[in-house]
Amino acid sequence: MKIILTTLILVLLFTPAFCRADNQITTKEKHFIGSSLFILANFSNDPPSFYQLNYGYRITPKDILIFEAITWKYDAPVGIPYGPSFGSSKERFPGYVRDIGIGLAYQRFLYKGLYSTLHATPFIQQYFKPDHKKIQTGFQLFLTLRFGYHFKFFKDRFFIEPSVAFTHWPINTNLPASFKKIEDRWPNYFLFEPGIHFGFNF
Repeated sequence: MKIILTTLILVLLFTPAFCRADNQITTKEKHFIGSSLFILANFSNDPPSFYQLNYGYRITPKDILIFEAITWKYDAPVGIPYGPSFGSSKERFPGYVRDIGIGLAYQRFLYKGLYSTLHATPFIQQYFKPDHKKIQTGFQLFLTLRFGYHFKFFKDRFFIEPSVAFTHWPINTNLPASFKKIEDRWPNYFLFEPGIHFGFNF
């Protein structure tokens, strides 16, 4: 977690110094591929095995459709808010969850590089014991509303998008009873989740 927070802070501090000053959305390329800098968490002591691949298509200079393929694992409810219980070993599941999903997002630029994005990702959730033995499979619909800023580099070939997100999962089915007992103690949303996406235009 420390490496993620350090990276977020460094990018937020130094990105404006290296990007184009006007930052108008004038990218002529129709397509991009990208991911999330959360992949750096895979180098931590407790890696989430997080992988993400995005493909974006610009309908207009301000309207973008994004297809996302995401997988990761976690061992505690993702609705635990910032505070003493966040990251606490007392809130861990008796095992872990592996999510696999393909989602769709719509991104709209509001003013210069300022944007909002609405994501909808259906996840197949696989529940495992600590010994990696699979228990059962469930389903989750994961929704995200994201606000951020788009910074361009290298003649608009590369971009970075620091953001803050509000997440909600209205559908979360077929949890094992031991997982559900812990999950039900926390809300099915998370506020002010930091994020940094990056991509290459072509």
